[in-house]
Amino acid sequence: MSGRQNSSVPALRIYHPEHLRLGATLLLSIGLMVVPSFFAWPDWIMRGLLTVGLTLLAVALLMLFQARLRINARAMAVELLTGFIEKDATPSFVTDDDGTIHACNQAAQNRFQENDRETLAGTLRSVLANPSAVLFRLQSRARFEGAAREDIVTRRGHVRLAVHQMHGGSFLWRVEDIAERQPGRGSEAVPIPMITVGRTGAVLFMNEAARNLVGERVKSTDRLFVSLPVSSGEVNTITTKNGPLDVLVTELNRTQGRSELFLMEVSGAGLQSQQTSFEHMPVPFIKLAPSGDILSLNKMAMGMLGLDSRDNLKLGQLMEGLGRPMSDWLRDTADGLASNKSEFLRLSRPDKEVFVQVTLTRAVEEGKTILIAVLNDATELKTLEAQFVQSQKMQAIGQLAGGVAHDFNNLLTAISGHCDLLLLRHDQGDQDYGDLIQIHENANRAASLVSQLLAFSRKQTLLPEVLDVRDTLSDLTHLLNRLVGEKVTLTLSHDPVMRSIRADKRQLEQVLMNLVVNARDAMPNGGEIRVRTEAVTLEKPLKRDRASVPEGNWITVKVSDEGVGIPPDKLQKVFEPFYTTKRTGEGTGLGLSTAYGIVKQTGGFIFVDSVPDKGTQFTLFFPVYQEGEDDRAAAEANDEAPKAAPAPQHGEGVVLLVEDEAPVRAFASRALRMRGYTVLEAESAEDALRTLEDPGLTVDVFVTDVVMPGMDGPSWVREALKTRPDTRVVFVSGYAEGAFGESEPDVPNSVFLPKPFSLNQLTETVHAQLH
Repeated sequence: MSGRQNSSVPALRIYHPEHLRLGATLLLSIGLMVVPSFFAWPDWIMRGLLTVGLTLLAVALLMLFQARLRINARAMAVELLTGFIEKDATPSFVTDDDGTIHACNQAAQNRFQENDRETLAGTLRSVLANPSAVLFRLQSRARFEGAAREDIVTRRGHVRLAVHQMHGGSFLWRVEDIAERQPGRGSEAVPIPMITVGRTGAVLFMNEAARNLVGERVKSTDRLFVSLPVSSGEVNTITTKNGPLDVLVTELNRTQGRSELFLMEVSGAGLQSQQTSFEHMPVPFIKLAPSGDILSLNKMAMGMLGLDSRDNLKLGQLMEGLGRPMSDWLRDTADGLASNKSEFLRLSRPDKEVFVQVTLTRAVEEGKTILIAVLNDATELKTLEAQFVQSQKMQAIGQLAGGVAHDFNNLLTAISGHCDLLLLRHDQGDQDYGDLIQIHENANRAASLVSQLLAFSRKQTLLPEVLDVRDTLSDLTHLLNRLVGEKVTLTLSHDPVMRSIRADKRQLEQVLMNLVVNARDAMPNGGEIRVRTEAVTLEKPLKRDRASVPEGNWITVKVSDEGVGIPPDKLQKVFEPFYTTKRTGEGTGLGLSTAYGIVKQTGGFIFVDSVPDKGTQFTLFFPVYQEGEDDRAAAEANDEAPKAAPAPQHGEGVVLLVEDEAPVRAFASRALRMRGYTVLEAESAEDALRTLEDPGLTVDVFVTDVVMPGMDGPSWVREALKTRPDTRVVFVSGYAEGAFGESEPDVPNSVFLPKPFSLNQLTETVHAQLH
């Protein structure tokens, strides 16, 4: 294969068969031989020639058929390579059953540019000593299993050869060079010097610590060790750039004839005691029996495991989380069946949570098989992973909560709406009046619960206003004192220099009440709850837990108690919905999740600190409100606005009602008609646009759901307003006002009415739009 590349050379190299040319030549020869025979030769000669000609014709047709199959295979190879393999950085080949190369990608041409071969075996002779045997073995497995793969160790490094059988009998081969180093994992991450040695004594790999110790990369053990063979468990002398050096060598047997040698530099004192060298190794080491009994462990391992004694220990008692019996892992490693990959386990320490990365390898010591476990602290890595999983879980729960709340709001709108219609036909003296009131009140309680779900998912509708936190707490003081009871003392303290925030007052009060009630429940024997407000200025971002509070001016509200506290392993779960430490019937587990959602939707942050048996403190951060020009302009416009004209009476107008939920549409239509409005109904946006195609139809107000199958509410309204720009709009939805179309422009002359709404709320909103 040529290594020259230019713009005129095609990216794919296609190998063309000779069968088609030979078959065509043979057919022409048969024709030249047989046709003249019909005119010049005797009958018996003609019959013989005809027999021979037909035989040759059959052979030619067979050759043409085989050529056609090969052409089809090459066409498929071209299509496959052109699709995605040509872009692959790994050398790839397509061959037939005999190993003849149909095509190869650009990476293959670059990798094997010195080899101009038509077969894969010939191409790979520069990489493998006996490629034909390897290719035959993999191709036989691919015929049976569909695909096969094998990692091969060579002097030039590790090669992974993979094959996939394709339709038509062709085979796709990939030749991948496996990098020796895998930063952060495996042997390269171990800080102790380590080399990998092959059967013949070739040094296949040296980690960074070994390269630093020797001062260079060596290729064989005879250039590294002063005397051979290497004595495992004893002190050997190696040659370095700085001269001879004595090292303690531990040999670990590996698969496929390879072994790993760990080198530990020893001093004069270390020469007297190998155990001392093992004891002071700079990484945690554990020697194990295949049964799991710990034979010995060094000081670093004892410190990491939190042990005071070395006696009668088993590995399964010290760590957990393998996902299968620990004995199976140990036995497979001792038998050479394990894949020698690291496992992440959790230590069984009562004082703190620690994760370790355990690399378990087989070794031979005094003729007996033992296991060496090298430990790396992976707590930070697993903590980050747990935080990521937690954030993904919270996001998924938030989406679920928002979707459930939307569906429940539709149901509650229909229930409470039709209840309102029934109440209009019953007075207080009616025997059914009390039952209807019960239905109405319980529907409102259900709506409050759904509102908490929306608060957690941050999809509720907020009515923000400029607030002074001190005033809000003063208004709440009487209610909070009643909530905490007689055993608990509530203490409020405020920063004398306080600035305003912008938040929903009702929701902020709910957050404070939830926190105070939780503090009260944490102190069954009484105590003090302290609520403290403070104005703080952050000169640089405050990074805590998984959040980063930007620099600037903030108002903090701290609610602290002297209660039982929260254990460290449960601290990060307190904001999850339905998670509660209270007994059944004492709480829903939605209080803190609701507070979390409200604070985050307001633009703030909430943090928790707790010490078991000493108390808990929740800290809320709210951004200081900055008055803008838009606020001043709006205030001036309100001062100068002329007096409003008298509002029209109920019933003066035509309403186009668009709602895909039939029960909600039925209630809303009846409610509006009862107040005298003319109502046109549509069950979808497409139906509404078809209704508006009549140019003689006059519509004063659109009342439409936001989320519907097909075209949503804002989309069809924008389309309708192109021809009816003065029409007023009322959007209704079970979601929050800002939870839809945030990237789209605002719809003029529109208001939002959240579900569930009552009969009066709907009719009054429509009436206000007709001002």
